[in-house]
Amino acid sequence: MPTDDELTFADHMGRFYARRYSMPPMAGRLVGYLAVTHPRAHSISELAEALLASRSAITGAIKVLENLYGIERTRAAGERMDRIRLDINSSAQAAGFDIAEYQELGEMAREGLKVLGDAPTERRAVLLEMAALADFLVERMPTFYDEWLEHRQALRAAGELPDAP
Repeated sequence: MPTDDELTFADHMGRFYARRYSMPPMAGRLVGYLAVTHPRAHSISELAEALLASRSAITGAIKVLENLYGIERTRAAGERMDRIRLDINSSAQAAGFDIAEYQELGEMAREGLKVLGDAPTERRAVLLEMAALADFLVERMPTFYDEWLEHRQALRAAGELPDAP
């Protein structure tokens, strides 16, 4: 069973994810709980019991988080249930370095600029800046990701971060 401190942390993460990313609080609670729990992988039933939630709420949160590449499902040979764990190292997307959203934002801003046509610059200013920021992030994000990987490796070499599980 989780400790009060683990549940409090999970609740804080739930509020953060809800406020910052407009996700269901259960998604954030799940991330928080999986970040502090041991063992790292749990069944849906175990998660529901630990977080005092329904299985459907846990399943919904898992679906939200799987779309962000931050959750991994595994199933051992012979087991009839999935095990869920947080997988922050799974991809650039999970770490927040996915350029696809910025590419799409830039495309949408340019679509809006077409709608405005020859409107005065003042009217187009928001979309011009939105497109410019999106293009900047698309260009810079791969470099940021490479720098993060180097920094993470240096932290691991110094013993400040453990090797990837």
